[in-house]
Amino acid sequence: MRGPWNLLLDSSIYFSFDQSGYRRHARSFQAQDLERDLSGRRCFVTGANSGIGYATAAGLAARGAEVWLVCRNAERGAAALASLQAETGSEALHLSLLDLSDLDAIRTWVAALEPERIDVLVHNAGLLPRERALTSAGHEITFATHVLGPFLMTQLLRERLEASSDPRVVWVSSGGMYSKALSLEDLNWSQRDYDGVAAYAQTKRMQVVLSELFAERWSEPVRFHAMHPGWVETPGVQTSLPRFWEFTKDRLRTPKEGADTVVWLAAAARPAESTGEFWFDRQVRSTTLLPGTGSSSEDRAALWELCSQATSLHGAAS
Repeated sequence: MRGPWNLLLDSSIYFSFDQSGYRRHARSFQAQDLERDLSGRRCFVTGANSGIGYATAAGLAARGAEVWLVCRNAERGAAALASLQAETGSEALHLSLLDLSDLDAIRTWVAALEPERIDVLVHNAGLLPRERALTSAGHEITFATHVLGPFLMTQLLRERLEASSDPRVVWVSSGGMYSKALSLEDLNWSQRDYDGVAAYAQTKRMQVVLSELFAERWSEPVRFHAMHPGWVETPGVQTSLPRFWEFTKDRLRTPKEGADTVVWLAAAARPAESTGEFWFDRQVRSTTLLPGTGSSSEDRAALWELCSQATSLHGAAS
């Protein structure tokens, strides 16, 4: 129950997204939600070698799930795999190498993928570059990694997701998306000075919209949910946002706390009862906090069409 005091603290953002907010919200968590045996469930987690992705993989593996770590870097992925095996004792952990910004690599990866059923797909891989960079296909790398790659992967894995009796797709967005409205202008940052933080926030907004669009366009049984983890101590925060880190370092959430809602969305019973929601600390939240940050139906449809065309899936609903 969110009483007046909770509402006041949550409206401050600072005392909601930080560690004190998590601990306050956690008082209403139902422990039995995650007291589940996930044996037989097959979960794919992108960007699983560190931070929230690693903590998500650990939480799922500890509950018996078969977990695939989808990582870009072979050395860091192998280190994460060994660490998770030692931490969880799981013998059902797998490492799979993939760069989510490379659309051709995604197609090759899906074609070679052995499992014919996927129960949970967690889109967690992310980056926040300081300088503008383009992929070999000519897409700005943040947009490619956060938007085009996950869009294509989800579409290509549709049959494998639908083969599950309880398939779920979870998008790990960011509270930073609240600062941006959906915009499809100058996605490659060729007409303006590059701002990595703005590119990150914009693409995280797109992830939330895409999650809603997938929920609208795909019928049961696949459930789509997006979430934001609050302010979390991850390797990228200190290097990419040094001023923010210096200001908040004593109040940042742990990766396990940041991953709690991801694990909950992947494992608990309640998220299977709805689709297309946006979550924070196991509660449905609004996707807009600031005036002018909503999105029109026309812009939402344009995002889907743009992603379909850029990934050569024109007309995908579909």
